[in-house]
Amino acid sequence: MYVEVGAKKVFACAVDWPGWERSGRTEEAALEALAAHAGRYAPLAGRKRLDTSFEVVERLPGTATTDFGAPDAVCEADRGPLPAAWPAILERAWAAFDEVVARSSPVLTKGPRGGGRDRDQIAEHVAEAERSYARQIGVRVPPRTPWPEQREAIIDALRIRPPEQRWPVRYFLRRTTWHVVDHLWEIEDKQPG
Repeated sequence: MYVEVGAKKVFACAVDWPGWERSGRTEEAALEALAAHAGRYAPLAGRKRLDTSFEVVERLPGTATTDFGAPDAVCEADRGPLPAAWPAILERAWAAFDEVVARSSPVLTKGPRGGGRDRDQIAEHVAEAERSYARQIGVRVPPRTPWPEQREAIIDALRIRPPEQRWPVRYFLRRTTWHVVDHLWEIEDKQPG
């Protein structure tokens, strides 16, 4: 577990589980939020349950991005090799996201999360962010590339383990998975009625 401490927000991030990252106003609140989401995250990790007895092994300074609401720090473990199982976690997150989008109302309950975007706007945002993130590891996906082809290009790049670019590959996968999972849960949580 590592924490990223910004001026307004703190992220608690599971070192071994990409995408299992939650924020709070304090470290304690972020760790509580992370534990509270263990049951939602476990299927994406291919597990029935996840251990929530956390040990913080690293504390990193946050940035304006942290305070805006996105993890932005590269932990020491992210400089290591990409675990073979991690791309499958991203693929499960994508599949879960697609399922939620398919079964969700196109109009979502308005509120502070996402500033009032509806389902299709969130899906478009996630696709655009993935294309932007992919550039950070040297993967160029042209605009308007169908999402399945964009995802395939990303997974293909992860399989060949691209050389170090702007982001370490492990950080890229962690950040991309977090983004998909965060918006997956946002759509679920903002269903009307």
